[in-house]
Amino acid sequence: MLHDVSLISTVAAGFGLALILGYGAHRLRMPPLVGYLVAGIAIGPATPGFVADMDLAAQLAELGVMLLMFGVGLHFSMKDLLAVKRIAVPGAVVQIAVATLLGYGLARWWGWGSGGALVFGLSLSVASTVVLLRALEARAQLQTANGSIAVGWLVVEDLVMVLVLVLLPPLSGLLDPSSAQTSSAGPAQGSGLLHTVGLTLAKVAAFIRLLLVVGRRLFPRLLWAVAGTGSRELFTLCVVAVAVGVAFGAAALFDVSFALGAFFAGMMMRESPYAHRAADESLPLRDAFAVLFFVSVGMLFDPKVLLEEPLRVLAVVAIITVGKTLAAMGLVLLLRYPLNTALVVGVSLAQIGEFSFILAGLGLSLGLLPAEGQSLILAGALISIALNSLLFAAVEPGKAWILRKSAWARRMEMRADPLAELPAHTDESKLSGQLVLVGYGRVGRSLHARLLAQGRHLVVAEQDRVLVESLRQSGQAAVAGDASDPAVLIQAHIARAALLLITAGDSLQARQMVETARQLNPELRVLLCARSEEEAALLREAGLGEVFLAEHSLAASLAQRVGELMPGKQAASA
Repeated sequence: MLHDVSLISTVAAGFGLALILGYGAHRLRMPPLVGYLVAGIAIGPATPGFVADMDLAAQLAELGVMLLMFGVGLHFSMKDLLAVKRIAVPGAVVQIAVATLLGYGLARWWGWGSGGALVFGLSLSVASTVVLLRALEARAQLQTANGSIAVGWLVVEDLVMVLVLVLLPPLSGLLDPSSAQTSSAGPAQGSGLLHTVGLTLAKVAAFIRLLLVVGRRLFPRLLWAVAGTGSRELFTLCVVAVAVGVAFGAAALFDVSFALGAFFAGMMMRESPYAHRAADESLPLRDAFAVLFFVSVGMLFDPKVLLEEPLRVLAVVAIITVGKTLAAMGLVLLLRYPLNTALVVGVSLAQIGEFSFILAGLGLSLGLLPAEGQSLILAGALISIALNSLLFAAVEPGKAWILRKSAWARRMEMRADPLAELPAHTDESKLSGQLVLVGYGRVGRSLHARLLAQGRHLVVAEQDRVLVESLRQSGQAAVAGDASDPAVLIQAHIARAALLLITAGDSLQARQMVETARQLNPELRVLLCARSEEEAALLREAGLGEVFLAEHSLAASLAQRVGELMPGKQAASA
């Protein structure tokens, strides 16, 4: 061979072995990603035989992270992010603190220095965005209220980790005076530390501001112009170029991670009417490179640590899967979110990934973290990632078991929730012949605004408590909860409603909503929003009501149909 083929051999071996072992894992009723991780171990340096290029594999995995986060941004607006800030910000900060303290205490008990113990604890505190998104997408929960909370939580975690990565080098001398960096760098001075923190925050703020001002106008226009050429390959190229280009620029110019840069680029591109097509076009590339992420994780793992330090590995896995989960669940419950949300968010954080590896590598290079610490972090990542899909599958059975066994859990589930029912002072005249709108996402918001402009009376049923609170503060009628639960529709006074508009939930939930609503109100008319042709066909076949498709014009179409079904404006409330 006259030329270097390390890239081709790495891709060929990674994809080929991942396919074989992923299929085998599926046949054994395990998540395919377990097979991807084992494939990485097989072609890594810790096992005999062919060894792939680890540096190339890591870079290819970064491409997968960029494309995956860009795709999430296409479905996640800045409003969605701000809507969950009241739970995501305190939740992420408290959960990071608890997990860091647990890891710090364990490492100090093993006899490590304070600097290494801190790096170890921080590495265990931050979950993998890639693993979370794959799990949510596999269960169609990415667009749900629980999914939005989990994604927002991890975005806050990533922002915290960006700050940690910048602050760790100047602080290394204070954390461990005997570290290799002390003699050359010296302890960090207070003014220098404040300057570093301020500069980091200024860079992140400048990046977000630039995307909000420039990107929100530029990216949609760019996508529109390229779509006008009619060339599919140019459209796909535009999507990939924006995702990778902005991610790289964010890292090079503003010290923001690749993942965060791509995520915010996707949110800006979301303003384009071609956002849905952009997400579809990038999907095959996202899936392929995401596989390489898991393969690269497996390549870093040395199985010898399982034989040499089994008890320490178990302790690390316990902190990741039990300690972090319980801390997150406790905070979610304290904020009066339902048990199901607490379980989903808790399980979402029960793993570690890309930022953990970066932190471990930095700690090792600074002389803070012992080599054993990096091995334990990698072992914890591998095991927790493999377990995460199983934990997600156990959410619903776990909830049922907890409610069956725990009187406290049943009391908590039944506790009075001020957002689960309309306020007593709600105008009764607005609760007869009203419209019940299920879901206040992108379509729901647009439809709500159009119907208010028509002078209609509405009651919104939405699972996101933050959105319900904001609606009530603006004087709109809204209840919190899953509308497939009869109690939620009853609170929305569905028995006296003229129309039910469903813009959220899957086909099964829609069937439950319609069946409950028509038992209470046989004359009720129903309009439904479908996200795909397949879902539209299922809804039409079930005879649930009139089905509308095409997201970019859905709200306008639904509002127009409401006017046809209910001629004559309702008098707008004074």
